[in-house]
Amino acid sequence: MSEALITRRGALGLAGAAGVYAALAPMFDLCAAPLAYKLEPVPLADGVWMIAGAQEAITRANGGAIANVVVLDTSDGAVVVDTGPSKRYGEALQALARQLTGKPVVRAYLTHFHPDHVFGSQAFGGGALASTEGVAKGLRLLGDDFAAAMYHIAGDWMRGTEVELPGRIISEGSEQIGGRKLTFLPLGGHTPSDLAILDESSGLLLAGDLVFLDRAPTTPHAKLVPGHGPAEKGVRGIAQTRDWLDAIETLIRDAFEKGLDMAEASALPLPPWAEKMALARYELERSVMHLYPKLEAREWPRVDRKA
Repeated sequence: MSEALITRRGALGLAGAAGVYAALAPMFDLCAAPLAYKLEPVPLADGVWMIAGAQEAITRANGGAIANVVVLDTSDGAVVVDTGPSKRYGEALQALARQLTGKPVVRAYLTHFHPDHVFGSQAFGGGALASTEGVAKGLRLLGDDFAAAMYHIAGDWMRGTEVELPGRIISEGSEQIGGRKLTFLPLGGHTPSDLAILDESSGLLLAGDLVFLDRAPTTPHAKLVPGHGPAEKGVRGIAQTRDWLDAIETLIRDAFEKGLDMAEASALPLPPWAEKMALARYELERSVMHLYPKLEAREWPRVDRKA
């Protein structure tokens, strides 16, 4: 249940009709209506701001801006953690970071390779981008498929957006940028390669999508910034994410063992505390579609093959 990686097959399924749109998108550059992201920074600590993502699925209405993004000020320049869903978003983020700090962005860290977190990267260029090798590998393998799917779902917001690969590969350890020490915590769980970052100066733990709150291993932190949901003190986000994963894994396994089909499993009631979370039913349905084929492959032997 810990693996939430969208496979190449899944990405291609999303992309289906999107390939044609992506190929034709440049033709509409001159006549498409202007679109603008409204980025509203919220201060979390001295020289640290969070731009909260919408507590929604990716739609044309929100332009894919559903993930939290963080801006940090340093004496060497601004640092961002994740870059948003499109080139247009990345350009708006670059401008906002300069407005907040008075400096350009010198480093952009990618916590994982899902499209709502990485497709703003063109605004910063590969030389400023840093990620784990696993994140870079995911972008090389699935980036074009994710881009096609995003063009299909988010439409005109994606104009001009292409995959930008990170020029810096990081692993365990830390990096000093302009007097701010950032400690890297390479992990896995939301995807095969996730990166959490601890800002030693403020005590903020930037957890990416390893943590969702109301929409990681324990490590000392003053406040936790999840990939989706509000930033807050304590470990409620870690506990809630763990409880959600445990609950839906049990629910889906029980449904499978009772012989329920995917539609019936998706309609099962969630625990009352989970029903209150944004997108709870939507994420349950996605988890059923993700896990049922794996359970079938493991539990139902192929009759045309010898054991």
